[in-house]
Amino acid sequence: MTIETRNRIAGRWQDGASTVENRNPSDLGDVIGHFAQASAAQLDEAIAAARAAQPIWWAAGIQKRHDVLMAIGTELMARAAEIGTLLAREEGKTLAEGKGEVYRAGQFFTYYAAEALRVIGDHAQSVRPGIEIDVRREAVGVVAIISPWNFPVATPAWKIAPALAYGNAVVWKPANLTPASAVALTEIITRQDIPPGLFNLVAGPGRDVGQKLVEHRGIDAISFTGSVPVGRGIAAAAIANMTKVQMEMGSKNPMLIMDDADLDLAVAHAAGAAFGGTGQKCTAASRLIVHAGVHDAFVEKLVAAAAAFKVGHALEDGVQIGPVVSEAQLAQNLDYVAVGRAEGAELLCGGTRLQRATEGYFMAPTVFAATRNDMRVNREEMFAPITCVIKVDSYAEALAVANDSEFGLTAGIITRSLARANHFRANMRAGCVMVNLPTAGTDYHVPFGGRGASSFGPREQGSYAAEFYTSVKTAYVAAGVPE
Repeated sequence: MTIETRNRIAGRWQDGASTVENRNPSDLGDVIGHFAQASAAQLDEAIAAARAAQPIWWAAGIQKRHDVLMAIGTELMARAAEIGTLLAREEGKTLAEGKGEVYRAGQFFTYYAAEALRVIGDHAQSVRPGIEIDVRREAVGVVAIISPWNFPVATPAWKIAPALAYGNAVVWKPANLTPASAVALTEIITRQDIPPGLFNLVAGPGRDVGQKLVEHRGIDAISFTGSVPVGRGIAAAAIANMTKVQMEMGSKNPMLIMDDADLDLAVAHAAGAAFGGTGQKCTAASRLIVHAGVHDAFVEKLVAAAAAFKVGHALEDGVQIGPVVSEAQLAQNLDYVAVGRAEGAELLCGGTRLQRATEGYFMAPTVFAATRNDMRVNREEMFAPITCVIKVDSYAEALAVANDSEFGLTAGIITRSLARANHFRANMRAGCVMVNLPTAGTDYHVPFGGRGASSFGPREQGSYAAEFYTSVKTAYVAAGVPE
């Protein structure tokens, strides 16, 4: 089955200036569909429609916004198996992960449906007699959302849901590698009773559509998830218009394995965090910082765990790791394997392309040992099923190595020591820290984000999202004297 799709602009499905072909990375003979690419004129039309629709949506009130978001979330959860299968087919994550992602996306919408009813302001007394002060949150306006391919439903959902909940309009540019998931989500959203043009899907290459979107004077805020170089470009473009910016970018997440760790637990969490989702997660554990006292035993168990993973077609029963998303991504991954070996890292397993019954971008889970923190494979985000082991002699050294990075998204420690765990929580420079848990895996009702080059601007998710998607207004009212 192939899909022929269009963009959703100003309340209508429209053909684009051109189309891109979408193929299944698990089976290159499977053409999923051809997807429209918007023109510059269509982008202008979408933004104009969003600006016209936003005041109508704001005036509709909080109950209306609650009802619409609840309907979207309920449908996503009900159709998790169907849409999750499509997601797995086009992105390459396993069927279980695809279904789980869509269900989680539905939870974002139902959570923010409730949040729409909780936008409660503050009342304060003035320092001046006879004056009352009212503080409230209002919609920021038109929000541009630029989302990545690795979580093609969940990541846009945790941006779109709060944007709509707080009364904004949306212009969404999804990743070109995963257009089918974007269309499925758009169909559900735009089927609701919302003003025409409130939600727009405008697909196209980042260098054209994306760049024009972030430079556009009709955009009030930009929420972006992607690479650091692209994020820096967006920030530079946005500042010209003083556009509000929220960005989630790169990572190089450490997991500390201490000499008192439960090694079976450590291996399970490290392997799952490093190789789950084919390592294509911003929360993946790509630096395993291991105490010398357990290093050899841990590495032996880790290599065995990596070799035991079943790699194959994302829709096949029992598969634990699907393909890499694209040929370009696979080539980059294999280049990093060569870089690691050239730097002197010891390749213990993996590092190769795998052949399966169908032609796809399959890669063996890869473990490097004898690595240093100054190696490129420990400095740069690879977005691959590759993890690197760094041996250290103490907890203090482990923490110093973990913090020696431009990134600071997630970090974990495996230890039985409460003192170490508490010290790590207080002194690890990361936005999310995990104790005896994988680095991957976060909840939707609490803030998510990092430090350094990992994030810029207000946090995503939970009630903290209001800081980005709303603007605070302080009103002073002279109460007067009754007659």
